[in-house]
Amino acid sequence: MTRWPLTPRGTGAIVLAFAAFILAPAFGVPALLFFGVLLVAAVGLSFASLWLGHRADGVRRSFAPPVASVGADVDVRVRIESRSVLPTIVGTWHDRLPRGVEGEPTGVYPALRSGLVSGSHRVDISYRVRARRRGVRPIGPLVVETTDPFGLSRRRQELGGAVPLTIAPAVVALEMFDDFPGAAGGTMQSVTDKLGQGADNLIPRAYAPGDSMRRIHWRASAHRGELMVRQEERESNPEAVIVFDRAVARWSADALRSPGEDLDFEAAVSTVVSAAARFIREGYSVAVVDVDGTELFDPIEGGDTAALEAMTTAFATLTASRADALTDLAPLFAGATLGPVVVITGEIYPADAASLAPIVGHTSMPVLFALAGAGDALRVARETGWRVHSLEPEDELESLWSGVPGMEGFGRHVR
Repeated sequence: MTRWPLTPRGTGAIVLAFAAFILAPAFGVPALLFFGVLLVAAVGLSFASLWLGHRADGVRRSFAPPVASVGADVDVRVRIESRSVLPTIVGTWHDRLPRGVEGEPTGVYPALRSGLVSGSHRVDISYRVRARRRGVRPIGPLVVETTDPFGLSRRRQELGGAVPLTIAPAVVALEMFDDFPGAAGGTMQSVTDKLGQGADNLIPRAYAPGDSMRRIHWRASAHRGELMVRQEERESNPEAVIVFDRAVARWSADALRSPGEDLDFEAAVSTVVSAAARFIREGYSVAVVDVDGTELFDPIEGGDTAALEAMTTAFATLTASRADALTDLAPLFAGATLGPVVVITGEIYPADAASLAPIVGHTSMPVLFALAGAGDALRVARETGWRVHSLEPEDELESLWSGVPGMEGFGRHVR
């Protein structure tokens, strides 16, 4: 309810009524007193017509899609079950949008017939917004303002509560890799260990229930007089590791307080999920970790798009941390042989770049995305084998990524 429930017309009627009450005895005109009573009664009846017998039985809100991505459009639908004893005229509605969601959530609220005749009413409202900032953003409540048929009083109602809209980081469709060793890695390039050299030198074993018919060794079966199968094959799916340096020292304090506030950090989060999506589609098993080795999400097997969507949704609330241990990252890779390793960080220093050098020998594709480099940090990283790109909010991630394999124009991306 607004502080003053009367329209300008209703306010004027009340002012005239009080003026009539004052002037009637002063001028000895009883008709003015009667006129004042009529005005007050009219305003009172109009007020009662709005507030008596009107209620909202239920408000349901839904989003399509239920989880939005930064930069994507979202359809908001609100269904209101309303009941009114007296008929109402057309009103207006508007929805409350949080910071980070843009749109024009306003419209006309339809007139309702008397519930004594038609029962409850169902009102459907829909509009479209655009998700601008990552995070969980509450939308609502819906505010409806109606007036009586004479336009003397008004009622402002908040229907339903605020419903959170999850806005996940933007996932950019990146190109496939062509020039790096193991570029078509993952399940598309399995490693097979067999005894002997060549199919003819395999040591077969007797067929066991459950063995695939495709693995029957027909020559050995004919020689032995029983079904024989080739020696078990062992497939190894290369793993891609994405390291996200969330240390608040490399980002602004806004990245620690709330998601969606630091544009540099947002560019980094988008790079993380986009790189993960690319690797998963190529069949890599992907691990996303912090610089201290803490998993930011459970490892995802190659091709598991459902887990990828779950990770992207979980990253809607990811913020910076107070840890700062980039120089301690290299020991985590000791003794490991991995596919791609992508490190995504803020501003780095020469000591950071030098500490990353040992990782290069444990990966088929070392890529470093850094917001900036102090001194000659980026040059040191490049000379030790890292493919370095600057990470800037205004840059096109797709163009930066497509430059990784062949490193064409590499120097243009490094500050």
